[in-house]
Formats: sequence, structure tokens, C-alpha cells
Amino acid sequence: MTNRGGISFGEEEIPALVLSVTPVGEAGARVHVMTEEHGLVHGMVFGARSRAGRAVWQPGTIIKARFQVSGPASMPRVSGELLYSCAFRLLEQPLALSVMQAVCAILDTALPEYEPSSLLFIKTLEILTALGSDPVQAEQTALAHYVRWELVVLTELGFGLDLSRCAVTGAVTGLSCVSPRTGCAVTEEGAGEWKNKLLPLPSFLLHEEETGSHAEWYDGLRLTGYFLARHVYGQRHVFMPAVRERLSARLKKESERNTNIDSIH
Repeated sequence: MTNRGGISFGEEEIPALVLSVTPVGEAGARVHVMTEEHGLVHGMVFGARSRAGRAVWQPGTIIKARFQVSGPASMPRVSGELLYSCAFRLLEQPLALSVMQAVCAILDTALPEYEPSSLLFIKTLEILTALGSDPVQAEQTALAHYVRWELVVLTELGFGLDLSRCAVTGAVTGLSCVSPRTGCAVTEEGAGEWKNKLLPLPSFLLHEEETGSHAEWYDGLRLTGYFLARHVYGQRHVFMPAVRERLSARLKKESERNTNIDSIH
């Protein structure tokens, strides 16, 4: 058994999600993967860009991984066997593919190394397998699942929002906004004259059975994006992943288009 970063790596094979792959040398790659046991792990894969390796080492792929470390300061060597390829199933579903790419990018850039989160790992596998199991249907619910998933990310990183009751009146119904300062929900009555300075709280985040609309998905991305940018990326003076920004911009454009169509009719 070997050890790195306070984490012990055994000889067993464990499920892992491939987050990013960066070429190194002629056929190798530096890979970032997430596991339930070890959290985010940076490692090296030899032969990652061979004909057989390219099918395994793609962002969004779930693998059976094995880690080998030669010493406490060395980067783990990773080998893997393909279990599930999400990206391959989504090639003809651009919205769902964008969601998958955003999931991988957020995990890759927001998580600290070697800090496992069993809940986040499970929720991530749930959203990716849901996207891949029925891609056509998933296009209708992908964004609702994704915004809820970003709430889990914030919670697991210690910046969870309180959407259970109004921070001003204590009411548990009629919640419509979130304070950008505290991350707590507020009713329209509680917001009062400060309403225009609060972040909209889309209804689907309060009701599991709702899937939302383009406008609500965009509001959801604005909400979670504000706190990700402020607490997770802003503290390190870096930007959110470009793929996530493009997803938000796409939803904004789609929301505005739908609003214009509704105004015509």
C-alpha cells in the first residue's frame, strides 16, 4: 500500500470519473479523475493516446481505476478499464453534452485534491448516467438536474445556500429570492425595497417534481454561478470554466428568444 497527500492507495480497482486529459510526450497524458474514496486525484497515464487508450481516457468516462505510487512525493500512475462512456452517448444531443462538459470542468477546477465527498461523487454519477441512459429525454431535464447538482457542489465545499425558509419573515412558502450576501432565501414580502438587489430563486429548486423552463434554468445558473464565482473561484482569483460560462450564455440567449416569441403572440 502506498501513500500520497495523506491518502493511502491500495491495490484494488475502484470506480473513477475522468475529468480532464492533457497530452504529455508522445502517447502519455496527465489526467485528473474523481473517486469516492480519494476525491480529486491528479495522475499520469502511459499509453493514454494509443488507439485503445483514447476510448478510455476521455472526460465524462467512468472507469475502473488502479493507482500506483512509487513514493510520497510522486504523482500516481493511473491505469483504467472502461465502464461507461457518457460523452459517446451524447454526441447528437448538444445541450446534454454541454452539461456533461460543465460537470467535469467544475469538478476539475473547484475541488481540492484528496478531499473525498461520497455524496458529490454519487450525485455526479447520477446526473451523468441519467444523461446517457436516454439522451433525447434528458435534453428536457438536463439543466434542472445540473443546477441542483451545482447546489450540492456549493454545499460540499462549505458554501451551501439556505433555501428552507425566509431569512426575514421565517415563512417556508412564497420564497422568491436569495440574498447575495448571506445565501439565504427571502419572500417577496421579506425582500421589500431590496428586491431588485436580490437574486431570483426559480421555483424548480424548491419543488423536486418541477423541471423548469429556459428562463428558470438561466436564473438557476445565475444563482449558483454567483456563489461559485464569489466563494470558489473568486478566492483564488481565477475565472469559472469557459464551458460553464458558455452554457449560461446559451441559456440566456434561449430565454431571451422565448420571451420575444411570447411577446409577439
